[in-house]
Amino acid sequence: MPDNFALFATIILLLPMFYFLLAAPAFLLVRLDIPQVAQLLRAMFSGYFLTLAIAAAVGMVAVAVEGRLVLAIGIGLIAAFAASSRRWFLRRMDARLNDRDAGDADAVRGLRRLHWGGMASNAIQLAVIVACIPYIAVAPA
Repeated sequence: MPDNFALFATIILLLPMFYFLLAAPAFLLVRLDIPQVAQLLRAMFSGYFLTLAIAAAVGMVAVAVEGRLVLAIGIGLIAAFAASSRRWFLRRMDARLNDRDAGDADAVRGLRRLHWGGMASNAIQLAVIVACIPYIAVAPA
């Protein structure tokens, strides 16, 4: 019999991750030296990490109420990682944006590397969660 709370928590986590997986590659098609595009990329990262942290917190509470504390801790770690990643990414993006505005040509390459890093981070987390679904969905014995 599947554990409905664990499936609920997993789906809540997967929604922002799938959104980012689909939305982030579109920025590979545009130049990041255009201020509005870079600001939109920054806003997307900010929203993604904030949404993921909130979704993970909700999922963690749902699973903890069900009594699956190990899974709740794992989902809590995802929430903590998303919150700390948001601060880390936004600080670096703001620094690159300021450098770009000051005329530094390498700043755009730095923004692109951050973009690739964010997509890679999301893909790794997504792969781990999808790989764990068979173990998450089974009710503890």
